[in-house]
Amino acid sequence: MDTKELLKAFNARNKNTLMETLDIEYVAIGDDFLTAKMPVSPKVHQPYGQLHGGATAALAETVGSAASNFFIDSKEQFVNGIQLSINHIKSKREGVVFATAKNIHKGKTTHLWEVKIVDEDDNLISIAKMTNIILAKR
Repeated sequence: MDTKELLKAFNARNKNTLMETLDIEYVAIGDDFLTAKMPVSPKVHQPYGQLHGGATAALAETVGSAASNFFIDSKEQFVNGIQLSINHIKSKREGVVFATAKNIHKGKTTHLWEVKIVDEDDNLISIAKMTNIILAKR
């Protein structure tokens, strides 16, 4: 499957989920990374008009979880996020943010991802680490 088809398949899975609610869209994929974007609008603001940390965390977890799916046998296994740590560096009021998950560790039962969230000018907004557990389907 080529890159465009993979992105199309992953975006199709967002229907009727939090990812659809937050307008998260996967936009790039490579051998060791996955990138998604999310618009910054009042829909994802906290009461002071800035990007909500929870929306940013949801974006980071979305990308980190989805990225693990490239390294598993989806017929036999599934991914669950078990830990997310995020630091918010800079506020954002409007525009777009991009989250890129890069693999740090790819084990048989756990994956560790670094997720950098930047804006359209490549300013660092937040940085996260996410751990996923790989489980057998029953």
